Amino acid sequence: GEDSSDGLTSFLFYTLFVYPSCSWILKPGRFPRKKAIIYAIAFLCALAFFKTSFEIVERDANHYNVLGVQRSSTAMEIKKSYKRLSLELHPDKNKAPDAADQFAHLKASYDVLMDVENRVVYNKFGPDGVKNNKSTFDETGMLLEMGIFYATWAMLSFVLTLGKSGNMARSWIYTGQIVMLLIEITLMTTEEPFPDWFFPKTTEYEWIWLLHTLFPAFMNGCRCLGGFLYVDMEGETRKLLAALEESNKDILLVLRDVQIGVQTQGGPRISADASSSEGGTEGVMKVPIIKATPTGKLKELETKLARNNSQVEQAVGALKNEGGKGSGLGFYAMILGYIALTYFFNN
Repeated sequence: GEDSSDGLTSFLFYTLFVYPSCSWILKPGRFPRKKAIIYAIAFLCALAFFKTSFEIVERDANHYNVLGVQRSSTAMEIKKSYKRLSLELHPDKNKAPDAADQFAHLKASYDVLMDVENRVVYNKFGPDGVKNNKSTFDETGMLLEMGIFYATWAMLSFVLTLGKSGNMARSWIYTGQIVMLLIEITLMTTEEPFPDWFFPKTTEYEWIWLLHTLFPAFMNGCRCLGGFLYVDMEGETRKLLAALEESNKDILLVLRDVQIGVQTQGGPRISADASSSEGGTEGVMKVPIIKATPTGKLKELETKLARNNSQVEQAVGALKNEGGKGSGLGFYAMILGYIALTYFFNN
């Protein structure tokens, strides 16, 4: 229907225009890191705000706005407002070119809100629900529609976030979908989900429409920021290990050279100076100069370097293993369990 067309238009708009624009803002080196994130979020929020505001203005006013009443208004209040407005908008008194359409819209709004069952259906399913004679207790159909919507977006989000750089974005998107699903279930299964003072003329259906309309903006924002903030930990770990190994190899080679040099020069050196005095005395042998070789110390240092290298490898391996454990499946299972329990207890 109309909402499906709006959803497709929003998806194409955000995917083909907004996502490339955010990616341009977040291009490394274009802005400082923190400023780039702020600029991208501000740009995305501004576009989403103006686009959604324009779509809200283009939509037909809901029945509560047409009659000037609230969700909590009684039948007497609705009838009183209808009588007052019918006198103003009747084609006999209203000379506007679309006077007949205005009066027909007023009459249609009055008919829906005065019917208790249709009023509840309208609040939950909108005007299409009233046209299709949906029942507020048609939970199977409601769950089927929700399942199709969320399954479609889940598969689409998965395809758009393929690759290691999309893991973080995919996690954010799925978390957002779960939160949105919880809100939607609450709105659809709770008789009065909001207090009377909270947007008193906005229906549950319109809140759900707003969530669905903003989701493409949220999804593409997650894609941009997730790719920008992504760090290839495995690649960085490999680089770190390679650098450490090369550094240790260089140090070990230098130490071996020093050790060899010391060993070749470390033997006892005897210096005999046969200088004669004027009295013709014999030469005197000087005390031998023996340079102690630090071979033991070098071996100890070499052993320590090898041990350090092994410890670094073990630490990085443990870090990688710890990173692989944080899949978040437990969190999602907990949320889904909560959804199931909420659904069954509300029934």
